[in-house]
Amino acid sequence: MEDKYPGLKLGNQLCFPLYACSREIVKKYKPFLDELDLTYTQYITMMVLWEKEQINVKELGECLYLDSGTLTPLLKKLETKGWVTRRRAKEDERVLIVTLTQEGRNLRDRAAMVPEKMSCCVKLTPEEARTLYTLLYKMLGDCC
Repeated sequence: MEDKYPGLKLGNQLCFPLYACSREIVKKYKPFLDELDLTYTQYITMMVLWEKEQINVKELGECLYLDSGTLTPLLKKLETKGWVTRRRAKEDERVLIVTLTQEGRNLRDRAAMVPEKMSCCVKLTPEEARTLYTLLYKMLGDCC
């Protein structure tokens, strides 16, 4: 029987292995992040804040490819934990600024082991990992 729709086969989709791999990688992060009381999305948010110390929510969303509907409850949770503060910008009250607290900075010391532990979970050579990284960011376009 002739297949009239080869483009609809799951095995012919680039999106599916990307999706499945993303889910599996996040699953591998979970035990390490549980020790820190972080979800994966909270972890990547904290990574941006560890790098920048302070950022407005719009820029944070652009960095993480997340919308404000996802970021708002996430940032409230991080604020409840004492790792960030949120405040309105004085020059424009529509702009919400997120700032890392000292407790949030201290969390970075505990999180420093996560990338090394994760490198043991990824079955790629360093060269393959660099190539994949480059290709994925090429697909995404520029990131912060």
